[in-house]
Amino acid sequence: CVVSVTNVPPPDSTIRPGFPVPVNTNNTEVRKAARFGVYRYNNSSNDLFLFKESQIRKAMVQIVRGLKYMLHVEIKRTMCEKRDHSSLDSCHFQREKNLQRMLRCYFEVWITPWTHKVYIPVAHCH
Repeated sequence: CVVSVTNVPPPDSTIRPGFPVPVNTNNTEVRKAARFGVYRYNNSSNDLFLFKESQIRKAMVQIVRGLKYMLHVEIKRTMCEKRDHSSLDSCHFQREKNLQRMLRCYFEVWITPWTHKVYIPVAHCH
């Protein structure tokens, strides 16, 4: 799954290459990385509905020929059906009790800013 990405700022100069470090789960780039993980999940799932991130529980970043985010994310089923190809930003979480579903996911999202590419080698949800 390779996705185009823009406007990735240079990494924080206090982060040393090779060492994963905790990063704030509210960080804009962390949130973007989580969304890429969700796209990967939605593309591989056979659920009728799209899922969207509901909470980023833990985030780490590592500099390895780009930025590699390691994310623990909770995702929930939305009311948007896949066939509608809705923008996730406008999708609300499922309200019907019997259709609600939450999954815990681990995503590894590798962003190489100079190539504007995103690679998601790991996307495990249960």
